[in-house]
Amino acid sequence: MNEVREWTVPGRVNLIGEHLDYNGGAVLPIAIDRAVTIKIRARDDGAVNVWSGGRRASFSADVAPGDVTDWSAYVAAAVWASRDADIAVPGADIVIESTLPTGAGLSSSAALTCGIAAAFDELAGTGLSRVDLARIGQRAESDFVGAPVGLMDQLAVLCSEPEHALHIDFATDVPALTPVPATWAEAGLAVAVIDTHAHHELASGEYGARRDECTRAAEQLGLSLLAQAQVDAVLKLEDELLKRRTRHVVTESARVRGAVKALNAGEWTQFGTMLTASHESLREDFQVSSPELDVAVETALEAGALGARMTGGGFGGSAIALLPAESVDDLRSRAAARFAALDWPAPDVFVVTPTAGAHRVRR
Repeated sequence: MNEVREWTVPGRVNLIGEHLDYNGGAVLPIAIDRAVTIKIRARDDGAVNVWSGGRRASFSADVAPGDVTDWSAYVAAAVWASRDADIAVPGADIVIESTLPTGAGLSSSAALTCGIAAAFDELAGTGLSRVDLARIGQRAESDFVGAPVGLMDQLAVLCSEPEHALHIDFATDVPALTPVPATWAEAGLAVAVIDTHAHHELASGEYGARRDECTRAAEQLGLSLLAQAQVDAVLKLEDELLKRRTRHVVTESARVRGAVKALNAGEWTQFGTMLTASHESLREDFQVSSPELDVAVETALEAGALGARMTGGGFGGSAIALLPAESVDDLRSRAAARFAALDWPAPDVFVVTPTAGAHRVRR
């Protein structure tokens, strides 16, 4: 009962396929080598104590939505969703550490909720699948915290493999997961993250509004999910806003298919072109970019990137760039200068590599 177990749960970068998971499309994320570390020890008194960054919070293992609204809400959400999935949660002491920036669009919340669910699953000996654990993490965010997220982030942080992207197809009830080799380092390239520090909050209204708009478009087209739309779907809609949302979903789905082929073939120029086209679609048709993200992408292209785009839900957060490894320092200095000229906080620029999904650290 007193054994301390440690879990490492990575963040994720979505290479391409933004806002497609909840539309029944396909996405292409990687788990990254920045992670949340969860140290957990079971208790038998029904109390949950959480320590993180010098803060402490306590609540009951019988916590319910609305009971916890402070910084520990995501932990409470994971406890609630785990118990609701019939995982026996007796209480726990939990210590959380992280090398993953929060609010940067790199799935720190999914890493936290899924990691706690996985830890409780192991403690209780429930033996749920990674897909089941992903659904617990999703429910924690959507039904407890109030962020209507899709399932991509949770699957990425739980199911990814080292040196691979994870193609996730949401066309079926049980998503199809296919690892895709991610070998850009062998070609002298790197994927750099540009954390703009324009932090986003998906529990706010804009993300939910996009989901609602996509649902309305699908209904008007007679579809159950918008990613089922064909290339002529835009011509069948009258509402200009819904046309734009549909055009993004249709073209982004095509870009994901092309990106998988480019990754498999090592066609890096083609892959980069699709990244930039994805950003343009997210900026113009889906309208989820921000001035900081647009400047980050422009700066990356000026620094010699083969392609760049925002990543994550949008409205702030991070951009990514595929560029020669030797150009990362130039990108960092250019981005700092551009942001300083606009009186914005200096962005963080760092390289990420594809890594394994959540796993227990054996000592």
